[in-house]
Amino acid sequence: MTQDGNAFQGFHQRHAPPSEDDLRRAARADEVRREIDGLVTVPGISFLDRSPVIGAANPLAAPMRVSASVDAGGAPQVVGTATFGPAYEGPPGCVHGGVIAAYFDEVLGVAQSMTGNPGMTVNLSVDYVSPTPLGRELTFRGAVTGIEGRKIRTSGTLHHGEVLCARATGLFVSMRPEVFERLLKLREGG
Repeated sequence: MTQDGNAFQGFHQRHAPPSEDDLRRAARADEVRREIDGLVTVPGISFLDRSPVIGAANPLAAPMRVSASVDAGGAPQVVGTATFGPAYEGPPGCVHGGVIAAYFDEVLGVAQSMTGNPGMTVNLSVDYVSPTPLGRELTFRGAVTGIEGRKIRTSGTLHHGEVLCARATGLFVSMRPEVFERLLKLREGG
């Protein structure tokens, strides 16, 4: 506890210098990050396999299993499930909000790409409703809610069982083919 009795005060600040063990773990983590970069930059590896969210070849990914379908009216529906371990912790025992946002971006991105005119995220808004527990299977759901020209609107929810943990809305703008080609060239170093 801090002087005023608030256990959260200074939560994000280190109050003691790192120990030798802390420094060794940090050095090993840096080595692992370099190893991961080597795993995901192999020539020919698919974009999806590199994904930090659903990439089978990316050890940073939880990973999330995604299924996509269309409803009776032809609207895209996406469901993603993932279980997050301690490496994804934000508040004690809970998934970090930034991780939740990244996974929403992936689910809503899959939904918008099903329109046939995939785009890039312009805006993502997440409302956190209740704590999202670590070590439990979580379900993300996403859908397209509207299309206006190149703008694709999406929405989604995150549940732990029946408990609503978060909801999100996203705005994507479909890419012109020449922009997509330019991005691919940048990725390849050209």
